[in-house]
Amino acid sequence: MKLIILDQNGVINQSSDTSIKTPEEWIPIPGSLDAMARLTHSGYRIVIATNQSGIGRGLMDMATYNAINDKMHKAVNHAGGRIDAIFFCPHTNADRCTCRKPATGMYEEIMQRYGINLKNIPTVGDSLRDLQAAAAVGANPILVLTGKGQRTRTNKEIPANTQIFENLAMVVDTLVKHA
Repeated sequence: MKLIILDQNGVINQSSDTSIKTPEEWIPIPGSLDAMARLTHSGYRIVIATNQSGIGRGLMDMATYNAINDKMHKAVNHAGGRIDAIFFCPHTNADRCTCRKPATGMYEEIMQRYGINLKNIPTVGDSLRDLQAAAAVGANPILVLTGKGQRTRTNKEIPANTQIFENLAMVVDTLVKHA
């Protein structure tokens, strides 16, 4: 099975320092929807693993988060792609849960759901916690310079085997070329 794991905010859509709180604030990063369509057409199953502390902080409720995801699904489908599943952590740092990245709970759920090991599975994020969680389960951490990626790039704690790309479209160019 060809699987790819994507973070949401900062990889697929523009991020915000105050959290994406409404469907209107969800704006795709140029090229990301077409990149997801190319992944779909190349046989990849696209899974999203995302921290959504805005829920835990009371900035949005589940109905609003579902509406944001509905908008994202429709936009990806309209471009010709398909999101296979969304795994999310609604907690804040204070909750000390096992699912909030850099913890690996969401990745463990993905392994269980798909019955696979995540060794070398491409995992794309824009923050250090995305990369740390990917590395902790043996996945292939990939940093994009969209979202928080420019700031993350300078962090000395980035896992040693992290690949760096300008954006999701460039990640997909490389994956599809080598598939």
